[in-house]
Amino acid sequence: MARPNRHIPSRPAPSAARRAASQAASRPGRWRHVLIGDAESPHLLKWARALAPRVELWAVSSRGFAPGFDALVPPERRLALGADVRHGGGNIGLITRLPELGRWLQQVDADWLHPHYLTSHGTLAWGAQRGWRLRARIVGSAWGSDILVTPRHSRLYRWLTRRVLRACALTTSDSAHMAAEMRALGAGEVQVFPFGLEQLPPPSPAKAPWGFFANRGLEPIYRPERVLQAFAAIAREQPEAQLVVAHDGSLRATLEAMVPALGLAGRVEFVGRLDAAAQDRHYARATWYLSLPASDSVSVSVLEALGHGCIPLLSDLPANRELVRPGDNGLILPDDTLPTLADLDPLAGRAREIGRANRAWVQRHGLFAPAVDGLLQRLSELMPAR
Repeated sequence: MARPNRHIPSRPAPSAARRAASQAASRPGRWRHVLIGDAESPHLLKWARALAPRVELWAVSSRGFAPGFDALVPPERRLALGADVRHGGGNIGLITRLPELGRWLQQVDADWLHPHYLTSHGTLAWGAQRGWRLRARIVGSAWGSDILVTPRHSRLYRWLTRRVLRACALTTSDSAHMAAEMRALGAGEVQVFPFGLEQLPPPSPAKAPWGFFANRGLEPIYRPERVLQAFAAIAREQPEAQLVVAHDGSLRATLEAMVPALGLAGRVEFVGRLDAAAQDRHYARATWYLSLPASDSVSVSVLEALGHGCIPLLSDLPANRELVRPGDNGLILPDDTLPTLADLDPLAGRAREIGRANRAWVQRHGLFAPAVDGLLQRLSELMPAR
């Protein structure tokens, strides 16, 4: 007997159906994205602020969580490993938390693991992916010394860095120089963008013509003693020069003792760790910004200084030369030289013009949200069909 003629909704061909399912699953907001890093760091919090509106965000911290995470990632999506992480490395004990992390990630069933600082948190992500057979892929974000310093410590660290980079479907770098180092270590696709500003600060209404600001950590890698020496060379010739030193670290007492020895009593102020608003006020008042580390990629602090219209005086590193054209919008100081007033005077005469140009560069190239949008678009393209 003939069956009644019934309308059957048409379905796309299997290949088209698979493509549609893949596209729906891969759009930002449709995948589980796990940040892995030190969530007591303001830098990881900044990543969380950028990602939380765009994906289903989860987070693992090697230590604990800064209060700002409470509004971004619910407690049931967070794991605090509570490790004793030390500045400058030596954190191999973090690997003992790997079983706890692997079991937790099995339950999460994430699409992307996103470790920050690859020789520690990248190792955790790689170990969990392999040891617990996770379907999640890895997108790794290098921060600087994990690529430029740590792999040079030993063959073990170099081997480990290479393994982690090769395990990443995609990596991010904040400078072309560091990206080249990552590729030399075995990285595949690398997206290059600065760890930029969340928004451009307003123009500074008034700057002290000879006001200097420095806010890198008071630790050996940042060479804060060289900052004092460079400022002293300028202060001997310019009686109006004043320096504010923010941040803290193991060298603070040594630096404070250097001030009178360099003849700088009353001209250098140590203000310790600052919140964002206080730091912005110091950027806004300073015409000059000093950052002279031994190793660095593109520093967010330097980008902040540029955004506030400061003139940067930076150490002679490849990443710094991606930002500064010596004698045009700032100054590069080779390790064997100190600045002179003759070096600074031509820049001082154009300080307002340079400040406007530096802010405009940050507006075009140094904002974070557009870079994150581009990263998520590429991750969506790399997502396999479920």
